[in-house]
Amino acid sequence: MRIRATVAAVSGALALSALAVPAAQADDSRPTSGGSSFTAPQPAQGSQAKRTAGVGAKAAKVKITSAVVNGGKPIVLAANAKKTVSFSTTATGSGLIGSAPFIWVGKNALTGVGVGPNEKGFTCKGVNATTTTCKGTITLNPAKLKNAHAANWHVGVVAVTENGDEIQKDSVSRVKVQRLGKLTVNASPEPVRKGRTLTVTGKLTRADWETKKYAGYAAQPVKLQFKKKGAKSYTTVKTVKTSSTGTLKTTVKASVDGHWRYSFAGTSSTPAVTSGADFLDVK
Repeated sequence: MRIRATVAAVSGALALSALAVPAAQADDSRPTSGGSSFTAPQPAQGSQAKRTAGVGAKAAKVKITSAVVNGGKPIVLAANAKKTVSFSTTATGSGLIGSAPFIWVGKNALTGVGVGPNEKGFTCKGVNATTTTCKGTITLNPAKLKNAHAANWHVGVVAVTENGDEIQKDSVSRVKVQRLGKLTVNASPEPVRKGRTLTVTGKLTRADWETKKYAGYAAQPVKLQFKKKGAKSYTTVKTVKTSSTGTLKTTVKASVDGHWRYSFAGTSSTPAVTSGADFLDVK
């Protein structure tokens, strides 16, 4: 179902009123996770249809030039905590009031899952006579997402002119949305005699947005790394794969005092993560 977000924002004497930002949601019974209010629109007709589609002579004069969400960095969401990130959009054209983004994932902007901008803190500034840059925030709520939504999201933009024309571009740029990962390590026994076998365990988990908890990340390669006491950097000793529950376990020979840790390079859906260090005293 198609859903529109209505954004009201003021920047000095500049006002953006009734900026309709399409953002889709797969489940009609749940509100979209952004801070905006969302209402289902009526089918567009006549001149309204032209404004929505971004066609018409006046609409063609406006060009959406850029849209950046979270500074271009991935948005990493925990298991059960909302996250607010910044955005910046730029558009050019005569009679331009401003522009705002909507991010979405799916087959298209009408049927996918989407989030619009927050009303609070939304500002626009004229760079020159024809260029306007708008800034604000977008809030994502993992409780409204499925794990499969950890992917590259499209950043769409809607621009508005003084006479009410709306120019929509569904994919100006991309932003990656990922599931937060956690990694632990434990080297034992402590202390250990030189030459004896040392067991290093750990666990790799990541946010499960559907259960609101953290679940083991199975069959993932994780590097076991060691830093000798007094050294400045770690070296990789071996690579260990996680079990079906995300656990890690391997053995090495104890030689000198130092720090042990696990390091995961990350995947498209989960960012890189490194455990804390476990110092081991070798007698």
